Amino acid sequence: MLILSRAEIRELLDLDALIDELAVAMADLSAGRVSMPERIAALVPEHDALLGAMPGYVPSREALVAKLVTLFPDNAATSVPTHQAVIVTFDPHTGSPTALLDGSEITAVRTAASSALSVRLLARESASVLAILGTGVQARSHMRAVARVRPIAEVRIAGRDPGKAKALAAELTAELRLPVDAVDSYREAIANADIVCATTHAVEPVVHREWIAPGTHITSVGHHPAGRELDDETLVDSLVCVESRGAALAPPPTGSNDLVEPISTGKIGPDHIHAELGELVSGTRPGRTSEDQITLYKSAGVAVQDAVAAMLVLRAALKAGAGVDVAV
Repeated sequence: MLILSRAEIRELLDLDALIDELAVAMADLSAGRVSMPERIAALVPEHDALLGAMPGYVPSREALVAKLVTLFPDNAATSVPTHQAVIVTFDPHTGSPTALLDGSEITAVRTAASSALSVRLLARESASVLAILGTGVQARSHMRAVARVRPIAEVRIAGRDPGKAKALAAELTAELRLPVDAVDSYREAIANADIVCATTHAVEPVVHREWIAPGTHITSVGHHPAGRELDDETLVDSLVCVESRGAALAPPPTGSNDLVEPISTGKIGPDHIHAELGELVSGTRPGRTSEDQITLYKSAGVAVQDAVAAMLVLRAALKAGAGVDVAV
């Protein structure tokens, strides 16, 4: 079995290739060509936390993978990541385990790459102003990924801690050679942005409809078992897309409160979900229909995303001779 570290995965995972691979995987998922059971989780109620299990099989990519992931939202106030994970890949012909990978890096990159895919499918072609809400791992990943699919010329970052926002803005300005500014509030970040990426562990919404300009594309990847990133009015007025209707509408803590709660109160119905990403990729559902339309991608995270990302890493590792091979 090959063992790959976070640092090795960071070097091996090709972001552009991953966005393309995710398009294939999402189309396969929507067409019923993959095996992906509902996610299950063991709850850790004293920390509002969970341990989730996410297996998946994507035949077109010969990807048979399982991820174990923890979500501890309180870690946001510490140096420990909120999401931590390991991923095991298996030979789809024999069932033999082939690799053990750090799952935290893959989760961070595949989540942002999926948001970038939604941007490619739904944002206006001219979208150039990006708002990042949050200052953690996903904030960094989203900045890097979204810049691959749209001509980003201006970035605004806002978070609970102004110091972290300023530090991240300076870091990304140097890395990406783009003007990245830290602003004082989520509202200021969102104002007149073309793309808004919410990457928080908010309990109360950080995206409000009154702040959103016509034509904005919103991605929301934050997940708190007891919280939401989006207010009801944003959901009501948006063209809503998800990875999987089943995953998005699963009851908390594995599903999305951003969708489940307004459905439970009658603000929207389940049919308010316009499309899955795979349906947009295949063309079985239309995407944006006007320049002023607000579009929204709400992510719950699905196992096939981890599967194709892990296989990309494994193939690159075998080619480069990376990792440590151990007998099991």
